[in-house]
Amino acid sequence: MAKEFSRVDRLAQQMQQEMALILQREIKDPRLHTMITVSDVDVSKDLSHAKVYVTFLGLEADKVKQNLDILNDASGFIRSLIAKRIQARIVPTVRFYFDKSLDEGIRMANLVENVRKSDEQKRVAAGQELDPRPGAETKSDEEE
Repeated sequence: MAKEFSRVDRLAQQMQQEMALILQREIKDPRLHTMITVSDVDVSKDLSHAKVYVTFLGLEADKVKQNLDILNDASGFIRSLIAKRIQARIVPTVRFYFDKSLDEGIRMANLVENVRKSDEQKRVAAGQELDPRPGAETKSDEEE
């Protein structure tokens, strides 16, 4: 019978929590964007490496690269701060990566919204009535 949470998963979860606090409170680099979110931490099976996925709220693509470089340059310092906070014999080396899933989700939502508006305009042009409540069912003759 397998364990519910492996040691790797527990360490990744603890590192994610501590990393968020460290990036929010401890790192004081003025070049670094202030709204950094740690979306995931992926720790290798031998606990020697950790990939930290971060997002920057409202930041252009060229600035994202600069911020990732700043974080990766400070990864040794961040690793030492994590080592002081968690109870682990081995603290993984840290490498930062940009998590594109938030931007991709926003892009997909915008695409769906644009298609919905386009469909609505086509219905109006065709003379069909628009239902004021999306998903509302029309009454049948038997219910009236």
